[in-house]
Amino acid sequence: MTKRTVTAVQSVKADNSFWQPVSIKTSEDQPSNKQLTVDSNKTYQTWMGFGGALTEAATYTLDQIPKDKKESILQAYYDPKDGLGYTLGRLHIASCDFSLGHYDYIEENDEKLESFSLDHEEKWVLPTLRRAQEIAGQPLTLVASPWSPSAWMKTNGDRNHGGKLKKEYYTLWAQFIARYLREMQTKGFDIEAITVQNEPAATQVWDSCEYTAEEEAEMVKVLSRVFKEDNLDVNIIIWDHNRDIMFERADTVLKDDAANQAVWGIGNHWYMSEDFEELSKVHDKYPDKHLIFTEGCIEGGVQLGAWHTGERYARNIMGDMNNWLEGFLDWNIVLDEKGGPNHVGNYCDAPVIADTKEDVVYYNSSYYFIGHLSKFIKPGAKRVHTEMNGEDLAVVAFQNADGSVATVLLNETDEASDLTVKTDNEAVTVHIPAHSITTVVAEQT
Repeated sequence: MTKRTVTAVQSVKADNSFWQPVSIKTSEDQPSNKQLTVDSNKTYQTWMGFGGALTEAATYTLDQIPKDKKESILQAYYDPKDGLGYTLGRLHIASCDFSLGHYDYIEENDEKLESFSLDHEEKWVLPTLRRAQEIAGQPLTLVASPWSPSAWMKTNGDRNHGGKLKKEYYTLWAQFIARYLREMQTKGFDIEAITVQNEPAATQVWDSCEYTAEEEAEMVKVLSRVFKEDNLDVNIIIWDHNRDIMFERADTVLKDDAANQAVWGIGNHWYMSEDFEELSKVHDKYPDKHLIFTEGCIEGGVQLGAWHTGERYARNIMGDMNNWLEGFLDWNIVLDEKGGPNHVGNYCDAPVIADTKEDVVYYNSSYYFIGHLSKFIKPGAKRVHTEMNGEDLAVVAFQNADGSVATVLLNETDEASDLTVKTDNEAVTVHIPAHSITTVVAEQT
């Protein structure tokens, strides 16, 4: 019989305390009517890791504050022991809304890609990425996404306002992406995966491009062909958009046999719904495909001190995890006091806000809520089975490679309760305050 030592940390709205040790009791000392059973013998998906987007806005903002504060933020994210332990990262291919303005890697009408250059990314993005990897002690697993092809390749001649990639430029655009991947390799960065297009069903006032599901399937096949011609071993992720119609979109693309063979995974965002079961629908029909959360943030600008923002992060991550999610990528790792910079005023919140006017750094509740998961659920962990009487708490549990089991409990209600957590044969009782998140770790002894 496996013996376990159980510890717990907790964050509570009442006093804005974060990651505080929790007093736990054996179930014999303080039994509870509310029971949670965690069974490590029944496992599900393997976890890839957590991360965030190193946008131009985020990396520029970091360079506007004193170096010691920039370093502390990067340590807070990427240090595997004292930080969040981020091991994933997302990059935008050329400009996006969270850039200082529009930019491309080639000159207009350069169909031979002779002017291709990543010099722009050496201003802020790549130096920050290098330092993040040094702190992490390993290369980050990187996902790169285009927000728009070059304006002259599109039907509307504009990086903004949607439009479509002209059919005659499908191959050239795939060659552009392949060139980006090779140039990144020369700089020491191996991109693990690309998404075909960020939010391909949205016409935005910023950098955007539309693809129907059938057009995305066609682009997948072109990318696959070009990557093979260039000897590039890079995974292709489709959709990269809201989970509300994730199954419908994935099903249409993956019914194309040639596209199906080339697709590694499906990316989802959280902006339109919390239909977490959409992920399970994809998994059930296409169990060989990987499910990755590629973007989510709090819209509408900075919300310093808000608690609901952290709850939204935890609720969405845990909801997706319980439906076969394998990795989580937050949006901007840091933003300035306005929730930017953003060249179209699309301001948002981030887990870390750096006030570039006052040189003050704020860690929002979302930063700590993410940590309740990322600090304890390591890459390579496997989700394990949970059963609980009652539906007022959200729960997810993973077993790490070292045998430890991390169980995360989210209480978004106004009521506190005591909960007996039985991990295999070890049972303890934990007090769960109102509006709190608790991580219980059962380590093998």
